[in-house]
Amino acid sequence: MDEDIAIINSNTRNQRIKDFFTKNKKLLISFLIILILILLGFYSFQIYQDKNKIKISDKYNSSIIKHKNGDNSGIVSAMQEIVENKDPTYSPLALYYLIDNELVSDKNKINSLFDILINKTSLDSEIKYLIIYKKALFNADTINEGQILEILNPVINSKSVWKSHALYLIAEYFYSKGEKQKSKEFFSQIITLENANLDILKETQKRLNRDLSE
Repeated sequence: MDEDIAIINSNTRNQRIKDFFTKNKKLLISFLIILILILLGFYSFQIYQDKNKIKISDKYNSSIIKHKNGDNSGIVSAMQEIVENKDPTYSPLALYYLIDNELVSDKNKINSLFDILINKTSLDSEIKYLIIYKKALFNADTINEGQILEILNPVINSKSVWKSHALYLIAEYFYSKGEKQKSKEFFSQIITLENANLDILKETQKRLNRDLSE
């Protein structure tokens, strides 16, 4: 008797499953097709990204080789294009190469490339804070107090490892302008940081003890 009931229940359950698939056949097929398309799309996008990464890498390396061999034609445009490609790895390297080799004299152009990295490129947060710091460092000699603070505010208001660098840059900026009280305020903030760079901390203590102790 129990075996008969078990067989009936099993047959009923199987029939319900069969009925479910029969009634929802079109819906299940549509779902399966959509899932396959999503997987294919994701796979295709990954392939595209990998190929594009290789293409950018080849362009970056070949441009540097040509430049180091004395061929200056196209190096600026090539590096600018790499920055504009918004690649997390090679776009920052391309901008650094332009700056380090003083290949672009127009500061506005360099700043526009900085902005592409900061505002439009998908970067790790610490890399982005480093680029913001480098932008401030690049402009420090030619901008006013409000401008340097505006650039560095995202770093100053963060817990980034680059925060002590940003505070030190601002403190030195004010010290160079003869505004010692403002300079001291920013140096003092470095002392209280838990993750301050040790070299920055050492230089800060020297500055406070030697030049700002009164």
